[in-house]
Amino acid sequence: MIYLSGLSVALALSLVPSCTEALKDGECEVCVGFLERFYQTLQDNDIKFDSDSIEKALLKSCKDAKGKENRFCYYIGATSDAATKIINEVSKPMSYHVPVEKICEKLKKKDSQICELKYDKQVDLSSVDLKKLKVKDLKKILEEWGESCKGCAEKSDFIRKINELMPKYAPNAAKARTDL
Repeated sequence: MIYLSGLSVALALSLVPSCTEALKDGECEVCVGFLERFYQTLQDNDIKFDSDSIEKALLKSCKDAKGKENRFCYYIGATSDAATKIINEVSKPMSYHVPVEKICEKLKKKDSQICELKYDKQVDLSSVDLKKLKVKDLKKILEEWGESCKGCAEKSDFIRKINELMPKYAPNAAKARTDL
């Protein structure tokens, strides 16, 4: 009898979710951000909430994803070069309108790398001194704009190219800058 009650207590404790499973503030930043926007586009475009429709829409969204979001898509198997496929871990719960945070918690259990992804900090182009940035950061700015700097060898070349393109890609920052 004591054995049976001990077993039932162990079973009850295993069914109670532990505090460590819940996402901490700021954890799974890319997963939560990407899936929240994705869920909103599903609702905005009146996509049918079944696994197949969600999966197709997810594959389509991941084709356009860049940077950390593309890496997230790779981890869940929504890119053509991905080694694993756990897309159904997103599409099935989403078809039941499970909160995005819960989906990311589940994904974290499958692959911890998913929650290690963080968005890069955005540079405030209106106030930053471009001369103090690293070349890597200058290249990243151009990459975000979908531009490249062919023939750039010096840091000053990258700065010149950014200043040249800023009115097109960041007009408010270009107006606010005083050093142009």
